[in-house]
Amino acid sequence: MGFYVYVLKSLRVGKFYIGQTNSLDDRFRRHNEGRVKSTKAMRSWSMVYFEKYGTRAEAMRRELELKSLKGNERFRKIIGVS
Repeated sequence: MGFYVYVLKSLRVGKFYIGQTNSLDDRFRRHNEGRVKSTKAMRSWSMVYFEKYGTRAEAMRRELELKSLKGNERFRKIIGVS
């Protein structure tokens, strides 16, 4: 088992969403089914990036780091999106 930090991109509006979970496939499905309040209005989603960590604390630290870079050119380089 591990913990994941992931980045989604809305296919509808082009915005990014950054989150963390211990069940990547389930969480991605929930986003696209509209079962996540914060992303429901912008679905459909594409997973553009993820990283795996051994602990939730590590994943949460990385999530905050990526969120602080969001909109920055460095963020786009990390996730491989231009």
